[in-house]
Amino acid sequence: MKVTILALLLGLGLTQTSSFTNNVIVKPSVVPPAPPADTLFTFTHNKGGLGSMLYSPKGYNPNSKPKALYSSNSNNKNNNHDAYSATTTAVPPSFTAPPTRNPIVVSSKAEALSHSETTMKLTPSYDLFQILPEDEGGQKSHSALLYEYKHQVMEPTNPKYDLRSKGQMEQLPEPFKLVEGELQPFSDSIAELVSSDQPILSMAAKHFFEKRHGKRFRPTIVQLMAKAVAASSVEASPPFSRDSSHEWEAAGGSVLHEAVTEENHKDSEVWRRQAQLGQIVEMIHVASLIHDDVLDEASTRRGGASVHKLYSNKVAVLAGDYLLARASVLLARLENTAVVQIMATALESLVSGEIMQLKSPPEELLEMESYLRKSYYKTASLICYACRSTALLGGHSYGSEVATACEEFGFHLGLAYQIQDDILDFTGVASVLGKPALADMDLGLSTAPILYAAQEEPKLRPLVMRRFKKEGDKQRALEALFASPTAMKKAEALATFHSDKAIEALLRLPESEAREALVRLTSVVITRKK
Repeated sequence: MKVTILALLLGLGLTQTSSFTNNVIVKPSVVPPAPPADTLFTFTHNKGGLGSMLYSPKGYNPNSKPKALYSSNSNNKNNNHDAYSATTTAVPPSFTAPPTRNPIVVSSKAEALSHSETTMKLTPSYDLFQILPEDEGGQKSHSALLYEYKHQVMEPTNPKYDLRSKGQMEQLPEPFKLVEGELQPFSDSIAELVSSDQPILSMAAKHFFEKRHGKRFRPTIVQLMAKAVAASSVEASPPFSRDSSHEWEAAGGSVLHEAVTEENHKDSEVWRRQAQLGQIVEMIHVASLIHDDVLDEASTRRGGASVHKLYSNKVAVLAGDYLLARASVLLARLENTAVVQIMATALESLVSGEIMQLKSPPEELLEMESYLRKSYYKTASLICYACRSTALLGGHSYGSEVATACEEFGFHLGLAYQIQDDILDFTGVASVLGKPALADMDLGLSTAPILYAAQEEPKLRPLVMRRFKKEGDKQRALEALFASPTAMKKAEALATFHSDKAIEALLRLPESEAREALVRLTSVVITRKK
């Protein structure tokens, strides 16, 4: 039994082909958003006959089998479904992302002027993926719902992980060691890539690459994701429709001169470009740290003096600008315009996060979703866009199932990382963290632990809304937080929720050593003490 579906994707004008074989939908070429309610599927047999189904989900019903697509009013008397084709007509006609309240950095008019019919129009990841648990008002992502629906008749075969189980995690490959040999040459060359003829600028730019380089968390993610993506076959691109406005979703993947596999990935041109992306991501990240320290007047970073304290504010700003300029040049040399736009959007997101942090209205300071959107802009956006870009450099199209899973993994991993960072701001010691403890409260920022405490203790809310500006505000907030029996536990549960969602997305990729290492890396993110 085989049925081919040609689905007009929710008013996008992009045509997709998928297959049902033995009631299981095999890998599609594009992962679309979930169908809107009341989607009407109509089926026509090549010998005549018509079948239809009105699809009105409240989410996807796991008890609904794909065979229900075949209607009893078909003229196919032998119940042979070998040659059906189908189109979909949706009512209402299209799916639209929910309106966002992100800070306006670029006006809508200016944004519209910068687009043509075929340029990417990226939706913020928090509008694509689940940002809050269901019991806090969150909804499952459309990509997750669609994946569940397509594979609903298959028995779950993915392993179960307890990310806080030290014993189980130690059985998995150590992520940093797995790519240490491959990463080292690129890590060593970063300092040379940012060299300048101006000695002071050169020293300032190299500071975090030579003396305070940390664990190179982001390049490690990119390198591991590159290896995991190499285990995934590149999906065939779907046919283009007459509407060119969404053709970019089926494009964006780098052209491969030969198929990339786990065996030939290392030392290939694809591998080199993906490793260079890791360098670029680290440059962007370090530039953001240097600029953040100037804005926040932070005196330490990674256990040492911040760049602006070693030199001056002017030198620090120029050093950050110089790193971003070098990153932009190297980004262009990847020769993938889709990746350039995605990573440029990551840069824009970093700026949006800073503006949101400085200018959010008082009432938004109490909202958990607002806090998570800011965390997305400042932390998760760079990680998730780097993950999707890694898939594109591996030959996968922007809208492919693999690329979407990569971005979804990075989105949740980035949020889990930031939430854990915010928990450590209260529980860690400055000498261990490498930066001052309670730094967020000093800046007037409220993070997950304080927000959960404010939900329980109304007296905290005015303090949050005025950014702890009055004398004694911080002390009272801390007392309320540590008096709460649940606030810190809820923050930890939120970090766990996002780490679990990261694994859920990751397990859509084929099994590989790199995938296992990414699972362990996710565990490290939520169990670390610094």
